[in-house]
Amino acid sequence: MTSEAMDVERMWQLTAEHSPVGMTLVSPDGLVLTANRALCAMLRCDETDLRGRSYALLTHESDRARHVALFDETIAGTRASYRLTKRCVRRDGTTLWGDLSAALLRTDSGEPRYVIGQLLDVTRQRDHEDELAEALEQILRQRRTAQAILDTVGVGLLLIDRDGRFEESNKRHANLLKLAYPEGHLGVSGQLGAVFAADASTALRSEEMPTSRAARGDEFDDYRIWVGADPLEQRALSVSARSMRDSEGGFDGAAMAYSDITDLMRAIRTRDAFLASVSHELRTPLASVIGYLELLVDHEDLSAGAARQVEAIQRNAGRLRGLVSDLLDSAQHRAGPVLLSRTPIDLSELVNEALLAALPSARQAGVSLDGTIENSLRADVDPGRVRQVVDNLVSNAVKYTDTGGTVAVRLRLAAGAGVIEVSDTGIGMDESDLEELFTPFFRTEAARERHTPGVGLGLGICEAIVVAHGGGIEVASVVDGGTTFTVTLPLSDDA
Repeated sequence: MTSEAMDVERMWQLTAEHSPVGMTLVSPDGLVLTANRALCAMLRCDETDLRGRSYALLTHESDRARHVALFDETIAGTRASYRLTKRCVRRDGTTLWGDLSAALLRTDSGEPRYVIGQLLDVTRQRDHEDELAEALEQILRQRRTAQAILDTVGVGLLLIDRDGRFEESNKRHANLLKLAYPEGHLGVSGQLGAVFAADASTALRSEEMPTSRAARGDEFDDYRIWVGADPLEQRALSVSARSMRDSEGGFDGAAMAYSDITDLMRAIRTRDAFLASVSHELRTPLASVIGYLELLVDHEDLSAGAARQVEAIQRNAGRLRGLVSDLLDSAQHRAGPVLLSRTPIDLSELVNEALLAALPSARQAGVSLDGTIENSLRADVDPGRVRQVVDNLVSNAVKYTDTGGTVAVRLRLAAGAGVIEVSDTGIGMDESDLEELFTPFFRTEAARERHTPGVGLGLGICEAIVVAHGGGIEVASVVDGGTTFTVTLPLSDDA
């Protein structure tokens, strides 16, 4: 061997010895001839422990057959090299994952001389891959579990992203989509279909769709819609939405829930039809009774005792007429918008008349009735309907205020609108009562305990009347601290 060749071989030995990659030479019969420091460190042994040992025994039994097959194919000449990721067995019995590259070196005559192997320790990488795979499987398992739970609930659930695109939904929502969009849905908020307002006949515009509202960041509860083109198959839904926020507080989508309230809505329709029918049928005989009572009161030959009895009958008949009117009004309001007969009036005169009418009942209850009325507030309203609102609010204030208390009525101008405030020092209400206050037939626990007359329809009717005028009604109350109702009505342009 020439000096140059010896130098090259020496340099190769030094390179192999100090390489961070494990290197070895294996004889054609599969015995380890030599190994560098890196390989010995990987296998936690000395070179003497490896020399003369079968390479196959250094491979984990689970990967051994595959490695032996590749080695034999290389020795036989069917391949010149191979690469294999396998588990190696260390001297202490532990394993490491290695990426093995092997190539056959032949003699000048073409006979196999030895196989050069290079092993890279990929244990950490493999462990990391295993951890990722396990984490992914856990996520998928949790997702399958969550989806199974969502699909068992009787509420349609939908998740939309910040752009209004559908991200996730359950089977219940998918079934509702098929009913509303028999031709298919594009998965984008605001798509038009067989979706109708609470009256089950007025088609919703794109911007009125629950998904459109949610995509704009609106949060709402009990937004009632109907879905389905066939009236026999239509379903009524109560929709709620809550916005989701990112780490910086920006809008990041919304979660929506669709509850099927078809049976409830049909029951309400049946109830309203029944109430309207009964109320209408009661009005005619009741009007006759009240008419004859008025004639009877005018008889001069009635004794004092009989006159008092007739007055009691007349008073209770009047109360019954009010209840029947409330029942009919309530049914009519839920069937559609309140019909108004507008005429220009001075709100101050209307409120003053309501105060004068309430004075007798306030005096009888021992309640002070005060008024602060701003003059000449002109409004184009239905006088009878607005008077109904004021009468109801003042009557309630007197009923729920104990003897010695005060009811204050104020009419004022604010932001170009007429504001009517009715405040009392009465029993007040808690937050749960306030949430249900305008619901038909709702009465507070305190009202039931006091046995205060009423069926819980008046405030719902008041709200419908005020909204029909383009106004609003608000209430603030504290238990044992009184209540204030605030009604806002648009004024005439020349007010």
